[in-house]
Amino acid sequence: MAQLVTAAEYAAIADKITLPTQAFIDGKFVRAVSGKTFQTSNPATGQVLTEISACDVRDVDVAVAKAKAAFEDGRWHRQSPGQRKAVLLKFADLLEENAHELAVMESLDSGKPIHECQNTDIPETIHTIRWHAELIDKIYDSTAPVGSAALSLVVREPIGVVGLVLPWNFPLLMLAWKIGPSLAAGCSIVVKPAKETTLTALRVAELAHQAGVPAGVFNVLPGGGKEVGEPLGMHMDVSMVSFTGSTATGRLFLKYAAESNLKRIVLECGGKNPAVVLKDVEDIDAVAQHVVNGAFWNMGENCSASSRLIVHADIKDELLARIGVHMRDWKMGDPLDPEHRIGSLVSEAHFQKVRSYIEHADAERLNVTFGGGTKGESFVEPTVVDGVPPESRLFREEIFGPILSVTTFTDIDEAIALANDSVYGLAASVYTSHLNRAIRLSREIRAGVVTVNCFGEGDITTPFGGYKESGFGGRDKSIWAHDQYTEIKTIWIDVPSTAN
Repeated sequence: MAQLVTAAEYAAIADKITLPTQAFIDGKFVRAVSGKTFQTSNPATGQVLTEISACDVRDVDVAVAKAKAAFEDGRWHRQSPGQRKAVLLKFADLLEENAHELAVMESLDSGKPIHECQNTDIPETIHTIRWHAELIDKIYDSTAPVGSAALSLVVREPIGVVGLVLPWNFPLLMLAWKIGPSLAAGCSIVVKPAKETTLTALRVAELAHQAGVPAGVFNVLPGGGKEVGEPLGMHMDVSMVSFTGSTATGRLFLKYAAESNLKRIVLECGGKNPAVVLKDVEDIDAVAQHVVNGAFWNMGENCSASSRLIVHADIKDELLARIGVHMRDWKMGDPLDPEHRIGSLVSEAHFQKVRSYIEHADAERLNVTFGGGTKGESFVEPTVVDGVPPESRLFREEIFGPILSVTTFTDIDEAIALANDSVYGLAASVYTSHLNRAIRLSREIRAGVVTVNCFGEGDITTPFGGYKESGFGGRDKSIWAHDQYTEIKTIWIDVPSTAN
């Protein structure tokens, strides 16, 4: 795997990089039918990076038609499992060969620190593709116990043309979470990247085609939600949409499915995730490290971020002191400098939204213990706000920025009630040295992922998704993700008895 290089070397890569500018349909880059384009900018500097084709419903119709033709003639899903596996493994190799380029492209387009792009996003993207590739020839179909008069086969078949609608916070990794299982299952795909972060999806599609994914199987349409996302959701030839993003937009895809062909919808939406710290923790410094990582990784632009610290009143002050120490390691600045752990927020509009919560904390006379400052129109310091009551917006709303709210409790029942006091249920973290308490909290907190004495999301083998308004219809990652891109078919074969 490519290792981190210096800030100067990353800057040199950025200067020489060739950015994709057109939609990718049927194995080639093409202009939008309308000829329209939109600008994509580096949020850290405001510099325009390039102009990208702005697709609309006409491009959706073209891409879906090409994807449907590819699916119906079987150029991908009728290849043997071993053949598709070999192509996806070659695809992963090409991603690895271009790791520096992809990391820089991702950082330029999103404001993400190159440290995170190179050390986390790129390796995990490659690992995800390889894992699902290896799964292709290791998933067995089954038979049912129907007796000797019949033979019943239960088989998986690819669902068809799939729309994959991506968020802007992890452009590469969320792409991998969706294309890994959908391509492994044999589907044809039409990807709609977030308008803010389009570049890497286009480059990845080009590399997939170079690896041997046939034309028409992997298509990418840049553009807005109304222009591309809604037509995908409404299209009668799209059999499924997998969406990651806001709960409000996720609701729209359920509406689109109801108003069109009842396509399958899988949603991974928002989160307001608690980190519950009991007073029996043995290593409070380690807890502080996990809480800081959970709250500020990727500038808090993370649906599973630990945005609510729910801590026993007896240890709050000690924990906050240790959190302050570890926050010193999270330097803010130029995302292409690997010394920086905090980059820019994705856009000026999002910056204004996040900053409004700091202003709200001031208006509520809450205690901004650490941070609270901003720089320019895109940088927000890691911020800790103490004394946040459950009725506060900071406790209830998904901020999607580097702001940690702190609320105290005095007994475990109160801690559970506070953790579950949310319309969301994506992730949670529990910190305790008592096994029975760890088990109780893990079972009673209503979330799709609960980690104990650490922050995380499991790994590629574990499903990821949420309860309540955090998710619908399925899970990303793991074998469960592979299954959701398939239909289950029963084949019943009559076996007449043999006459004597």
